[in-house]
Amino acid sequence: MSEVKVNKISPRTNCGTVTLGDSGDTFTIPSGATITNSGTASGFGRTGTVDWQTTPKTGDFTGANGEGYFINTTAGKITMTLPTASAGDIISIQDYNNTFDSYSFVIQAPSGVKINGGTATGLITLNTEGQGLTLVYVDSTVGWRSIESTTFSSSSGIPTYITGCGGDTTLTVGDFKTHIFTGPGTFTVCSVGNSCGSNTIEYMVVAGGGGGSFGGGGAGGFRQNYPSPGSGGLPVTATGYPVTVGAAGTGIPCATSGSNSVFSGSTTITSAGGGRGGGPNGNTGTGADGGSGGGGGHGPDVGGSGNTPATPVSQGEDGGTGTAGPFFGGGGGGGATSAGTNSTPGSPSANTGGNGGTGNYWPDAVLGPTAPSYGTPGPVSSTRYFAGGGGGSYRYSTCKGIGGSGGGGNACQPSPAIAATAGTTNTGGGGGGGNGNGQAGGSGIVMIRYKFQ
Repeated sequence: MSEVKVNKISPRTNCGTVTLGDSGDTFTIPSGATITNSGTASGFGRTGTVDWQTTPKTGDFTGANGEGYFINTTAGKITMTLPTASAGDIISIQDYNNTFDSYSFVIQAPSGVKINGGTATGLITLNTEGQGLTLVYVDSTVGWRSIESTTFSSSSGIPTYITGCGGDTTLTVGDFKTHIFTGPGTFTVCSVGNSCGSNTIEYMVVAGGGGGSFGGGGAGGFRQNYPSPGSGGLPVTATGYPVTVGAAGTGIPCATSGSNSVFSGSTTITSAGGGRGGGPNGNTGTGADGGSGGGGGHGPDVGGSGNTPATPVSQGEDGGTGTAGPFFGGGGGGGATSAGTNSTPGSPSANTGGNGGTGNYWPDAVLGPTAPSYGTPGPVSSTRYFAGGGGGSYRYSTCKGIGGSGGGGNACQPSPAIAATAGTTNTGGGGGGGNGNGQAGGSGIVMIRYKFQ
């Protein structure tokens, strides 16, 4: 094998052409050797990669074969028109600063050219944060074909979390914080995290309970998304969200329904005040509609309807029906998860006022060591109940209606005389019914919970 050693090969004439070998010849570059191209290479074909242009595109443009583009849609939508192409042409794009979800990026094929085999003229809209896409032109049948799609979010996989403030009390339990509002205020999201950490909240919104008349007061509406259903909780942004905590309805001499509680988040959550109990002393015999319905008076009178106005997941149940004389009885107020029971007719010793319906609960573990400070015990152990209905009164018997778990007040008992009780404060419980001394409901409460670390 002969060997030629030179430092430079030049054409015989200026700007001429040097040809290495003949058609069919093979040139071998040995291991460890390096070829440096300081000029323009042509005819070598591409290797499935692009040359990235590092100046971001901020307006509409026409792409070129073999180039990659960073797209900055901070100021608005951008459209790239694909070039006239031959088989093997390649173009890539990448969301420059994670703004495709705010302003989209559109890829438009020339007239008569398809993208992914669709109808001509092809078009793709990218609207996912951090998205990137590579397209290769195949042939006239499928046109430009997307061969790779990636998403790189602003977090780069690093979890970030919500930070917030507001409420009368903030509980820290494990990796979660719960802001508790027992009166009006503002829940302020100081910063929003991401899906790797937290960017949604859980809530419990309980309205004020209705006052007891002869029938028991209905519980305030109970709405929650704990535990967060399906894909997560309620999304939030960095802003202040007003919170309204519903006041309790009053009792005798003229019972009133409770007031709404509201969390004005990205989706406004409104729980309706509980319906007042039905009865005499300035009230009609029918229980009022509300988050849960008030119990009926002694007509016999029907209870009010719960879940009024209607919500996708019921916020409360109906009140029970009262009984007519001579042994008058009031129906129990509805609770968050069960209706108030009807008054049962019979002799003075057998007749009873209706019991209040059962409320709903959050586990003790969510509220931590301070759990006993909120809600009441109930049928499920290690939980705290809210939004129980008030018990219905009975005129002659010792058998008064019992308030439902979740702060529902008990009805009065004529003999021996035991006064009716009000709904428990900040539970949304309905007030207990009474023969002339029905009691007020309990005020509402709002809780906002999120993962902070």
